[in-house]
Amino acid sequence: MASLVFEKALTETAAGVERTLDHLLPRPQGPEARVIEAMRYGALNGGKRFRAFLAHQGAKLFAMDDERSLRLAAAIECVHAYSLIHDDLPCMDDDDMRRGKPSAHRAFDEATAVLAGDALLTLAFEILADPATHEDARVRADLVLGLSRAAGALGMVGGQMIDMASAGEDLAIGPLTRMHQLKTGALIAFSCEGGAILGHASPSARQALHAYAHDLGLAYQIADDLLDEEGDSAALGKTAGKDKSQGKATFLTILGEERARAQASLLADQAVAHLEMFDDRADILREAASFVINRRA
Repeated sequence: MASLVFEKALTETAAGVERTLDHLLPRPQGPEARVIEAMRYGALNGGKRFRAFLAHQGAKLFAMDDERSLRLAAAIECVHAYSLIHDDLPCMDDDDMRRGKPSAHRAFDEATAVLAGDALLTLAFEILADPATHEDARVRADLVLGLSRAAGALGMVGGQMIDMASAGEDLAIGPLTRMHQLKTGALIAFSCEGGAILGHASPSARQALHAYAHDLGLAYQIADDLLDEEGDSAALGKTAGKDKSQGKATFLTILGEERARAQASLLADQAVAHLEMFDDRADILREAASFVINRRA
């Protein structure tokens, strides 16, 4: 069970990111108001803000102020929100519910949902490229480069393509792992490394956070597969059992429940081990690894 300190940090980060997003997102006005309303609907709809939390806590390791780290976190949430809007489309995962509410294409329409996702993706880079995020142009460029790679064809988009192409196929553990390292893990990795980039961290510190994120991302996905199989739609805020109904291979179908849980626990322990160089400054990130494999939604 997560400590009260961890729960407080998670809640406070989510609230800070929500405020920052509300400030950074455009306000609905003029003939383009509908797409802006859809952007805000997709980005300001709650959620744990876990990727944003990782970025915020990672930045704290290097004594970055909240304003900058929350801008980084907000940019990451824009990309995550865009990916969820597009994932839910009928041509992708075809889901009518997200975080307990109608998906964006149901609340608006498919074309507006596509445009809202596009606009959120581009807003993320606008946020990172703004001097308000960091006065050093090289830092801003590194952030843009890192997020571009995490979101693109060799990251989240590539993972989604593999996911769609492999529906109904019996994927082996290797290809399945690669798919999730791209689709889920790449953005989690950037979330952990982004704070280090923001804080001018040493190469060894960046590598430690990258290794932490690598194991954390896989643990997160295994836990997600278990929740998809065992959870209920009301608690998850999305349709449960979707992977099984679409004939998709998961860590659960390949490993079985017992081995999947053991593997998630092993990965969480490995993730924590990578944080040794940060001493007790990384205690919240250590708890995040436990949170990932024990969450119920």
